Amino acid sequence: MRTKGPSQVQFWFIALAIGIAAGTAALFFRKGIGWLQTFLYGSDDVRLASVAGELPWWWVLTVPILGGLVVGLILDRFTPDGRVRAVADVIEGAALKEGRVEQRAGLASAAASLITLGSGGSSGREGPVVHLAAVISTWVSNRIGANGITGRDLLGCAVAAAVSASFNAPIAGAIFALEVVLRHFAVHAFAPIAIASVAGTVINRLEFGGVTEFMLPEEGGLAFYVELPAFLLLGLVSGLVAAVLMRSVIFAEDIGNRVQAATGLPRYLRPMLAGAVLGAIAIPFPHIIGVGYETTAAALTGQIGLSTAIIFAIVKVIAVAVTMGGRMGGGMFSPALVVGALTGLAFGLIATGVLPDVSGAETVYALAGTGAVAAAVLGAPISTTLIVFELTGDWQTGLAVMTAVSLSTALASRLVARSFFLTQLERRGVHLAAGPQAYLAETIRLATILRPVDHARAAPEAACRDLIGQGVVLGATQTLETALRLFEKTGADFVPITKPDPETGEPVLLGAVFQTDALRSYAAALADTAAEEHS
Repeated sequence: MRTKGPSQVQFWFIALAIGIAAGTAALFFRKGIGWLQTFLYGSDDVRLASVAGELPWWWVLTVPILGGLVVGLILDRFTPDGRVRAVADVIEGAALKEGRVEQRAGLASAAASLITLGSGGSSGREGPVVHLAAVISTWVSNRIGANGITGRDLLGCAVAAAVSASFNAPIAGAIFALEVVLRHFAVHAFAPIAIASVAGTVINRLEFGGVTEFMLPEEGGLAFYVELPAFLLLGLVSGLVAAVLMRSVIFAEDIGNRVQAATGLPRYLRPMLAGAVLGAIAIPFPHIIGVGYETTAAALTGQIGLSTAIIFAIVKVIAVAVTMGGRMGGGMFSPALVVGALTGLAFGLIATGVLPDVSGAETVYALAGTGAVAAAVLGAPISTTLIVFELTGDWQTGLAVMTAVSLSTALASRLVARSFFLTQLERRGVHLAAGPQAYLAETIRLATILRPVDHARAAPEAACRDLIGQGVVLGATQTLETALRLFEKTGADFVPITKPDPETGEPVLLGAVFQTDALRSYAAALADTAAEEHS
C-alpha cells in the first residue's frame, strides 16, 4: 500500500475507518464542550444562556478571562504563530499540501477551541472539529504514503464525517467536504466521502438518536408565490449581514494585531484580554456565551421579540469578532446560524406585520435567514441549504430557503473574497479564491524544473552571469509563480537559479529555468487538476 497506494476496496475500508475515527473525535469534542460548560456554568449549551444569566456577575466575567489565559498558553507553546487552525487551513491543505495539515498545531488548536467554547467564547465547534478530523486523515495519509489525490480524498472523508457527527447531517457533511474543502464534485471522491459521512452520522446517532438539532413549530407556513419577493429581499439583507459579520472579524483581527505590535503584549495574553471583553459583554447579554444553541432555537420558534432580536444580533456579531480577533479559537458556522436566525426573525416580524394577509409565519423567515447568512459566510450555498434542512427536519420551506440563500451568497461573495475562509487565506497571501489557475504555480518549486549546469541543453554560463549581474535571478526554493512574473516582466528565455554558498554566502549557480519548461510545467499542473476534478 505504501509503494503502490491503496486499491479501491482498501480505500473504501480506510474511508470507513477514518469516518469512524473522525466521527468519534467530533463526538468527544462536542461532549467535552458540554462537560466543561456544565462544570463552569451549571448547564450545557441547550440552556446555557438562561443559566448564565442567573449566575453572579463576577463569575460570568472571570470564567472567560481564565479560559482565555489557558488558551493563550496552549497556543503560545504548541503553535509557531499563536493562531488557531480551522477550516481555512484545511482548505489550504487540500489545495496546496496534498491533503495534509499541521498535526501538532492542529491538536493544540482543538484543545484551545474546546476550552474557548467551554469557558464562554462566542464561536462555533465546526471549525475545530473539521481541522481535528484533518489531523487524523493527515496521519493516515503519511502512514500509507498517499499521493496528492488520495490524500485529498482522505481529507474529504474526515471532514465529511466530522461535520456529520457534529451536526447529525450526513447529506450536508458529504456535500460540505466536496463543496468547501475539495472544491470539486469528482465522482471518484463521492463514494468514499459518502461512506465516511454515514459512519460519522452513525456515531452521532448512537449517542443522541435520530432527532433533529432544532424543533420548529408546526403552525404557519409559506404563502408561496406571493411571499417569494420578501425572501428575495431577505436574501439581500442576509448577504449584507453576513458581510458585516465577516468584516467585523477581520477588523477585530487587524485591531488586535496593531495593539499587540504597539504595546509589545505577549501573544499568550491576547486571548485573555479578549476573554475579559467577552465576560463584560456576557454580564448583560449571556446569550453570547458558547455555540448559541439556545438562542438559535428560540429565534427559530419565534420566542424573541423584534427589538430583542435586533439587539441580540448586533451584540453577537461584536462578541464573535472579539473571540476570533482575540485568537481564542472556534469556528464561524454556529455564529452565522445564530446571527442568521435572529436576522431572519427580525425581518419576518416586520414583513408579517406590514402584510399580515399575504404572509406566512415569521419563523419561516428565521429559518431562511439561518441558511442565508450561514451560506454567505461559508461560501457554501448547497451544503448550507442541506444542513439547515437536516438541523430542523423542515423540508417544506425549501423554496424560501433556497431563494434567500442564492441572493445572499451572490451578494456577499462580491463584498469579500467569496467566503470567510477564502478571505482569510487571501489575507495570508494564499490566492485560492480565483481558482487553480491562480494558485497552482505557487505549488511548484523551481528546483524541480531547472536545467542544471551539466544538463545537455543547459543555459550558457556566461549568459547566466550577465543576467545575474542585471538582477534577473531567482532562488531554488522560490516558486513557479515568481518565475512566470519575471518572464513576463523581462522577456528573457531563461532565468538563472542560484543558492548561497554555506561558507562564503556568495551565490552559487545551480542552473536555469527556461520559459518553455515553466509553461510546460504549469500546463501539466492544470491538466492534472482538471483530470482529478473530472474523474
